Amino acid sequence: MLLTPEHEALRATIKRFIAEQINPHVDAWEEAEIFPAHEVFRKMGDLGLLGLSKPEADGGMGLDYSYSAVLAETLSDINCGGVPMAIGVQTDMATPALAHHGSAELRREFLAPAIRGEYVACLGVSEVGSGSDVASIKTTARRDGDDYIINGGKMWTTNGTQADFCCVLANTSDAAPHRNKTLIVVPMKTRGVSVAKKIRKIGMDSSDTAQLYFDDVRVPQRYRIGEEGMGFTYQMEQFQVERLWGALSSASRCAKAIDLTIEYTRERKAFGRSILDNQWVHYTLAELQTEVEALHALCWRAVEMMVRGEDATRLATMAKLKAGRLSREVADRCLQFWGGMGYVLESPISRIFRDGRLTSIGGGADEVMMQILCKFMGTFPQSK
Repeated sequence: MLLTPEHEALRATIKRFIAEQINPHVDAWEEAEIFPAHEVFRKMGDLGLLGLSKPEADGGMGLDYSYSAVLAETLSDINCGGVPMAIGVQTDMATPALAHHGSAELRREFLAPAIRGEYVACLGVSEVGSGSDVASIKTTARRDGDDYIINGGKMWTTNGTQADFCCVLANTSDAAPHRNKTLIVVPMKTRGVSVAKKIRKIGMDSSDTAQLYFDDVRVPQRYRIGEEGMGFTYQMEQFQVERLWGALSSASRCAKAIDLTIEYTRERKAFGRSILDNQWVHYTLAELQTEVEALHALCWRAVEMMVRGEDATRLATMAKLKAGRLSREVADRCLQFWGGMGYVLESPISRIFRDGRLTSIGGGADEVMMQILCKFMGTFPQSK
């Protein structure tokens, strides 16, 4: 799609914010394995960056999704993957259902402060033994008077150690797995909510990832997002946005890896000439750049569909699958051209290599993306 001067002005604002407020601190945050989410989000909220496509009534900008896509792309300017992912959880993973289906009271209490950056949000879907298979989650929420009492646990929760509230998917009845789930906002300071541990990872170091427990957690039923029993459907809607966000972010990160590699191999010398002067190197980078451009075009086709209000699940799924595969290929092949320097922790290409591996797992593994696409194609085996 054709981006306007307004899109480019937004991109310039994001780039300036990253250069001044984030990148000078990234190495320290990576070392600490956490970043100050409230501080960063409050500054982003002041610039209107956390609610670009959220309703104006809730403090958002009320813009179409293409502006959120520009944000997802431009966050690749951050010199790590963890901080952009944490921001993406706040904007495109933990709050879309709240924005689209939450009551006015619920949006006022939780969405508006999240848009301002006063609250940090997290998403509670995956569990131990229930990752990509969302239908198999075990967390329950039973009615008790005007409340829900929640028991269970969540895993791989980005922002989990710092969050103010969690958008929790829980079973609220004994109905079929796709009709018995409900999304419920749970304030993290509620009695019975605990962070079991902070999970260490091979990448995305600056993003805190938590395992959560819910032990007789009592929240009012008015914290329910939309209708009871519609949580699975709402979460699938959120996944469409999350997966497209991941693909947009990955495409830009791949382009960055190629640019960094061109710069490095132009300066690095071996056997009397620069590494870049070898035909295999510059041909490989040209081929990778072509693949990245194709992913970029696929992403923006999906963005256009979302702007028109159409269901972009098929294209978003394709983009997510391609992004995961291409992130691995680009990072691995580029790292090879860095030689030994590509294998050290402080190298930017090694960070891209480690951070990008998550794309094929988080938000639905590659295998789940292919399963979804096969259903669209009518080739997935019917259950007996």
